[in-house]
Amino acid sequence: MTDLIEQATAWAADDPDDQTRAELEALIAAGDSAELRDRFDGTLEFGTAGLRGALGAGPNRMNRVVVIRAAAGLAAYLRANGAETGDAVVIGYDARHNSDVFARDTAEVITGAGLRALTLPRALPTPLLAFAIRDLGCVAGVMVTASHNPPQDNGYKVYLGDGSQIVPPADTGIATAIAAVGAVADVPRGDGGQVLDDAIVERYLDTVAALAGDGPRDLSTVYTPLHGVGNTSVLSVLERAGFTAPYVVSQQEAPDPDFPTVAFPNPEEPGAMDLAMALARERGVDLVVANDPDADRCAAAVPGPHGWQMLRGDEVGALLGLHLLRSGRTGVYANSIVSSSLLGKLAAAHGQPHEETLTGFKWIAKVEGLAYGYEEALGYCVDPEQVKDKDGVSALLLLCELAAAAKAEGKTLVDLLDDIARQHGLHATDQLSVRVTDLAEIGAAMARLRATPPTTLGGLRVDRVDDLSLGSAALPPTDGLRYQMPGARIIVRPSGTEPKLKCYLEVVIAVDPEDGVDAARISAAGRLDALRNDIKAAAGI
Repeated sequence: MTDLIEQATAWAADDPDDQTRAELEALIAAGDSAELRDRFDGTLEFGTAGLRGALGAGPNRMNRVVVIRAAAGLAAYLRANGAETGDAVVIGYDARHNSDVFARDTAEVITGAGLRALTLPRALPTPLLAFAIRDLGCVAGVMVTASHNPPQDNGYKVYLGDGSQIVPPADTGIATAIAAVGAVADVPRGDGGQVLDDAIVERYLDTVAALAGDGPRDLSTVYTPLHGVGNTSVLSVLERAGFTAPYVVSQQEAPDPDFPTVAFPNPEEPGAMDLAMALARERGVDLVVANDPDADRCAAAVPGPHGWQMLRGDEVGALLGLHLLRSGRTGVYANSIVSSSLLGKLAAAHGQPHEETLTGFKWIAKVEGLAYGYEEALGYCVDPEQVKDKDGVSALLLLCELAAAAKAEGKTLVDLLDDIARQHGLHATDQLSVRVTDLAEIGAAMARLRATPPTTLGGLRVDRVDDLSLGSAALPPTDGLRYQMPGARIIVRPSGTEPKLKCYLEVVIAVDPEDGVDAARISAAGRLDALRNDIKAAAGI
C-alpha cells in the first residue's frame, strides 16, 4: 500500500489536469487500495489499435498524462524514422468526453517536437482524418476516439503517412518511445499549430459524393448517427449525390458523449437501433442506415416479414462487394478471416483476386492493390485510393445507391441477397460474444479449447483445427482458433478492443430450387444454433 500511495502521489504531482489530480488525491486520502491498485498495477498498453480505456487518473486509464506521453513517444518515433522539422501530423477527434482536450494536448506536443500540427476544425468522422493524412501530405495522423465503446471510455488511434493504421513493428517502436518519456512537466510543448478550416472537410465530402454514379435516386430512408459525429457529413454527402434527405432520429441526432438513449453506442448491440426502426415503421421508408459514434462503421436495416430487421455485416459486405464488382472495379477484394467466405466466391465469379487478412482494418488496408475490403463488424472500405480505412459515410452512400437501383427494378436488398444465395449458396453467419468482467476468463476459455479440442460441433465432424497463434505463410500469428467442418466454420478469438470473447460462425447451405431460399435460411438457423451451443459448452463460457 505504501508503494501504491507513493506512485499515486508522484502521478498526481505530474498531472496537469485539475480534475483527475483531485480525483486521485481523494483516493489517496481515502486509502482506497482496491481502486488505486486497479489504476496503478498496470498501464494502458499501446498497440496496433493505439490506446483505449476508461477515463480517469492513473496509468491504467485514459487521461492527459497518458495522452501527452503517447504524443511525445509518437513524435520521437517519427523523428527517429526520418520525419524532418516542419513535417505535418494531422489530428482529429470525436465528441466524447475530453476528446478535444486530448487533441489539443497532442497538437502542443507535436509542435513542441518541431513538427507541424494540423487539427481538424471540429469533432468529425474518423474516415475524414484518414483522408486528410494523404490529402495534406502528412507523415502521420492521430484520431482521438473510442469508436463505439461505452461512454466512460476514450481512445487514441495512430496512422502513418500512407493513411492506414499502424501495424507491427511500428506499434512496438512507438510503445518503446512512449516508455522512454520522462515527466510530463518536462515534455516540450508548442503553440498547438494550426486549426484547419472547412476546406479539408469540403474536399472529403465532394470525394465521397462523387463515388455515386448516375442512376435512380428514388429512396426514402431513416438515419441515425447514434449520438455521434456522422450526422452533418452524411446529410451533406446524400444531398450532394442527389438523394432526398433522410428522416433523422431526433433523440440521437446531436453529438452527446453520454449516449443517453442506448446501453452501448454500437449498432450491433441489442436495442441500439430500436428508435431508428420505430421511426422507419412510422414513416414507411425503404431503408434504415446508421453510423457508430465516430462514423467509421455503417449499419443497415430492412423491412422483413416480421417487421424491421438488421442486415448482418457480412450481408452488407457482400452487397457492397457485388455492387463494386458489377461496376467494373478491378483489384483485390479482401476481408478479415472472421468474415464470411462469400466475398471470395463473388470476386472469383468476376475474375478478381481475393485475400483474407487478420481481424482489423489495419491489415485489410495493407493489402497490395486493394479494390474493396470489409470486416463483419460493420466496417467497409469502398474507396481505398482516398480513405485507407473503414468509412461509414462512403459505405452508407453506396448502399443507398444500390438500394435505389434495386427499387427501380422492383427489388429490395433482401431480393439481391436471395439472388446471390441461389447462385453461390446461402452463406449464413452469426456471432457468440461474451462480455467478461475478469479478463482472465478469456484466457481460461482459450486454454480449455486448446487443451481439449472438440471433435464435433453442431453435429458436424471437425475436419481441421488451426491454431492461429502459430501463424502461417498467409497470416501473421494472432490469438485465435479456427474449426473447419463440412459446410461450416467457427473462429474463436479475444476481442482486440473490448473485454469480450468472440466466436464467429458460418454455415453454407445450397439452395434447393424447389424449396427456395427461405427453406435454406431455416436450415441455416438451426445449424447455427447447434454450433453456437456446442462451442459455448466447449469453451466453458
